Amino acid sequence: MAEVFLEGVEKSFGNVAAVKDFNIQIHDKEFTVLVGPSGCGKSTLLRMVAGLEEVTKGRIYISGKLVNNLHPKDRDIAMVFQDYGLYPHMSVYNNMAFGLKLKKVPKAEIEQRVNEAADILGIKDLYNRKPQQLSGGQRQRVALGRAIVRKPAIFLFDEPLSNLDAKLRVQMRAELIKLHERLQSTVIYVTHDQVEAMTMGSEIVIMKDGTMQQVGSPLEVYRLPTNHFVAGFIGNPPTNFIPCRILARENSLYLHTAEFQIPIPKSKIKQYEPFIGQEVIFGIRPENVCEKTAEMSCNPNNIIVVKIDLIEVLGDETLFRFRVGDSQVVGKTSPLSRIRAYDKIQVTINMDEMHIFEGEPPHLRVKGDDESLEFFNPRKINCG
Repeated sequence: MAEVFLEGVEKSFGNVAAVKDFNIQIHDKEFTVLVGPSGCGKSTLLRMVAGLEEVTKGRIYISGKLVNNLHPKDRDIAMVFQDYGLYPHMSVYNNMAFGLKLKKVPKAEIEQRVNEAADILGIKDLYNRKPQQLSGGQRQRVALGRAIVRKPAIFLFDEPLSNLDAKLRVQMRAELIKLHERLQSTVIYVTHDQVEAMTMGSEIVIMKDGTMQQVGSPLEVYRLPTNHFVAGFIGNPPTNFIPCRILARENSLYLHTAEFQIPIPKSKIKQYEPFIGQEVIFGIRPENVCEKTAEMSCNPNNIIVVKIDLIEVLGDETLFRFRVGDSQVVGKTSPLSRIRAYDKIQVTINMDEMHIFEGEPPHLRVKGDDESLEFFNPRKINCG
């Protein structure tokens, strides 16, 4: 069982806290992605799991064993770096075999393991080449092969696709997903790219300023963000945020701005009643802000009239932008739509997918009862 437990883990560089009180359990065979903006501490966290950074405070367990003082080579992990870390003077075969030779693995077994990994990655025909003779995608496969031959309990990936072009990144994402399914190994993957996180991870850990903001499946963190940061970070284009006030009238609640007044769905009234009269932040994703068309049936109370500022034609869809007060709002419509900049159009908002946050960015917290948030709290662990 290749599980990883981090209990109260912290890392400081002088007076700078890079990771703060980090707690998580990563289960056997899980593909866990650490995602967040540059400088949020995700690579530092990965390096502490690998043993390349000393833990300032807290404990790290791998397969139930405390590894804080264990040398990296004794942790049963393999790490793939952003720059691949290949030996330039060695052939592809020797790059993949080198770690096994250091461990004095028998020659026949080395050859068997290298051949198995090369078959998986389709790089057998590259055995005699040096790294400088390889493309970026080929180097990435060799780095993966070097990790695979070790047959580790855990794979650690530190932004391995960031040096590849966009098309190759998409291809390598698919290959890594298939590789995980084939090897059935535990993976911890670091990236700043939320698309990588959403498409690859079975669990996503969103980080900011050294702290965990939310952990959950891709769909959970997308549809039910626990705070303003997560809602704005996950999704492209990001969530729209509109300051407004919650008002009560005739047993209903409304979101009120100078430009519109929209009813809150009856299913959410109880949740938001404690905030009547308060200033809040209304969050809605672009796909839930749509151009009203003649054939569309929707709640007439959820329709607003807006003036288009900008149109972005993306081929499979068209984005349109407009303003509500000081907030820019993005919506989506059909690529066949005929709307143009400066047109006045009717827009319908799917209020069933609304979010409400309180406070001011970036310290907003989702409103609602504690029970509704419990599932998304960082996992509690018990290491005995």
